[in-house]
Amino acid sequence: MDLQTLTYLFVGGTFALYIGIAIWARASTTGEFYVAGKGVHPIANGMATAADWMSAASFISMAGLIAFKGYDASVYLMGWTGGYVLLAMLLAPYLRKFGKFTVPEFIGERYYSQTARVVAVICLIVASITYVIGQMKGVGVAFGRFLEVDFEVGVLVGMSIVFIYAVLGGMKGITYTQIAQYCVLIFAYTIPAIFISLTLTGNPVPQLGLGSELADGSGYMLAKLDTVMMELGFKAYTVQKGTSLNMVLLTLSLMIGTAGLPHVIIRFFTVPKVRDARASAGWALVFIAILYTTAPAVGSMARLNMINTVNGVDSQGTAYTDLPSWFKRWENTGLLAWYDHNGDGKVQHAAGSAFKGKPKFVANEDGSAKRGGYEERVVSNPSDGGRKEGAPFANEIYVDRDIMVLANPEIADLPFWVIALVAAGGLAAALSTAAGLLLAISSAISHDLLKGILRPDISEKQELLAGRIAMAGAIIVAGYLGMNPPGFAAQVVALAFGLAASSIFPALMMGIFYKKMNNTGAVAGMLAGLGSTLIYIFIYKGWFFIPETNNLANTADNWVMGIQPESFGAVGALINFVVAIIVSKVTAAPPEHIQHLVEDIRVPKGAGAASGH
Repeated sequence: MDLQTLTYLFVGGTFALYIGIAIWARASTTGEFYVAGKGVHPIANGMATAADWMSAASFISMAGLIAFKGYDASVYLMGWTGGYVLLAMLLAPYLRKFGKFTVPEFIGERYYSQTARVVAVICLIVASITYVIGQMKGVGVAFGRFLEVDFEVGVLVGMSIVFIYAVLGGMKGITYTQIAQYCVLIFAYTIPAIFISLTLTGNPVPQLGLGSELADGSGYMLAKLDTVMMELGFKAYTVQKGTSLNMVLLTLSLMIGTAGLPHVIIRFFTVPKVRDARASAGWALVFIAILYTTAPAVGSMARLNMINTVNGVDSQGTAYTDLPSWFKRWENTGLLAWYDHNGDGKVQHAAGSAFKGKPKFVANEDGSAKRGGYEERVVSNPSDGGRKEGAPFANEIYVDRDIMVLANPEIADLPFWVIALVAAGGLAAALSTAAGLLLAISSAISHDLLKGILRPDISEKQELLAGRIAMAGAIIVAGYLGMNPPGFAAQVVALAFGLAASSIFPALMMGIFYKKMNNTGAVAGMLAGLGSTLIYIFIYKGWFFIPETNNLANTADNWVMGIQPESFGAVGALINFVVAIIVSKVTAAPPEHIQHLVEDIRVPKGAGAASGH
């Protein structure tokens, strides 16, 4: 059976499963729509949480970043897994004990203020919309290649699928859909990794294969990759390239951003008891670890395989006409491209960027790239991957990093059914997280804004309808932004984590562990943290208000103290804490009943108050 047919069978079969589950688990009450009726088993919730949290950034983009950034990309592994431990230990049980539907509802009640609740809604929507952009980018990449449609069409198809099962099922439908999606994505991620590790090193365990000797006897896997990279003008794969300050701040930003993600936090409201929240957090970490310990092997092996295929065994380049079919299939998506700068008919992959922006493929009659079909990238500072004015081009291919996991089985020449499984897995990862994020946005609008503030007298049926309408609107906005992403999926997600870190996490931490924090301080802190982080991103990421040609955008030399936008969330969180504490010190203390409420939340089980609500 050919690849296209198998892909349609695998992807179509999984989509039918998701929609069938949504119909079976259709939400009929607001409790089922927002928190699945608080009746999900801890193991099931752990699996659903893992799928919710392991997004397109984890499945598709993280290994791509590891493939191209090497050691520096380890911060994503450390930050995201460390942040989950932080969430499980410091936030999830206490928030579950408080017993509210949403994060803004907790903040509104804890800080006895509708203003605080509205500000929390704004923070949640900004972080969640930014996060969902990365998921839609992942959906577009997967659909663009495997269904052989344009990237934008792929995003539209993904929007339609999410619309059907998320709007229909709410949290109840999403929970059981995510359990199925976890099974799909984890098999899709680990099976190709086992095949590739076995082929390259003879070791079927990817985690061990990463440090094993290559099967051809040419040395150890990582040592070989270091050698090949340096021969092509790159820095060694296993050495640090970025600054230590950036790595520390990015790790912190990802950690506390993870602990402040509303779509993950809300998952702990779906279990019956506080102890179930702790148990489901532990199970989720087990399920997450399976993928996260495999990712370094996937990324490094994909890079070595790609270099060997494109540059050939002698690193002198492979004739375009001799390249395998996977290269030309990915070229048709616009996410992989070749421009023959020196006219020798060979493809060379080396240090530096060959093009400016995303190239558009223009072909000659023989299928090769037409000279002038791409816009050459000429920059004065080679540190960002470009070349000096007038210097010769060494690199002739453009590779979107988000294709590496999806293209990996094709590069390794694995069976078609494995390639089709990876396509289904990538879509499962993107759709599972997109659904969770969209539900968080929908809940904030319908439950916190409409029911909580604007129309407290509306019926449950009207609130449920409003929630579904809000989700539909969020899907449209997410789809549009997904078609115009500001970076690779993992980079966009890192920005979202920074926004959550700078706004939501400090408010939650102080709400649980600092009983003297008042509403004025909390609101001032959230606004200061979110505002400073947004301004930094707008200035140095070049979004919306600043043209791409602005010399500040994406230019490391102009970053404050060399801090990249993805790392600024930790600084924004510090600003939040400092502003909130100072303001609370000079304003009235919280009422006594609020301070007692904070103490009650932290009473351990067995002390009387925490009986398992």
